Amino acid sequence: MSGREHGHDATMPHSAQVPSPQPRSIDELEVVPGFERENLQGWIPQLATEADIRAVIEKAFDYRGDVTVTRKDGSQITGYLFDRRIAKTLADSVIRLMLATGNERPSIPYSEIAGIAFTGRDTAAGKSYEAWVKKYWEGREKGEKNISIEPEALE
Repeated sequence: MSGREHGHDATMPHSAQVPSPQPRSIDELEVVPGFERENLQGWIPQLATEADIRAVIEKAFDYRGDVTVTRKDGSQITGYLFDRRIAKTLADSVIRLMLATGNERPSIPYSEIAGIAFTGRDTAAGKSYEAWVKKYWEGREKGEKNISIEPEALE
């Protein structure tokens, strides 16, 4: 979260900032509302406007799987979108992909993108803390031995 979400604004003098309301009890500190992560795997959005392109690229940047980018010339490239450089124009804005094969890190200007498909498996889907705790307690109830609080190995 940014400071602004906590009631702080860097543009305002510190004395003028409104402090966040304090919780009434310790129990309120323990319960934090979560958020639902979108299931984007398999999604092929329409990119009709500049705003669509920018919004989908932001979702692709946050996605934890590979995407397939279709260029306006019809060529396709698949990889993990690990970087994007945002500028005022689509021609000056670029994305960078890590390809599964090789060490290439191609850059593609936003203006060359005709489509983005969320083709790779979301590697973090279903791996929330709540899912882990549920799995842990189910194992304990079944009498499983050698279960621990160590995280699973990443793929």
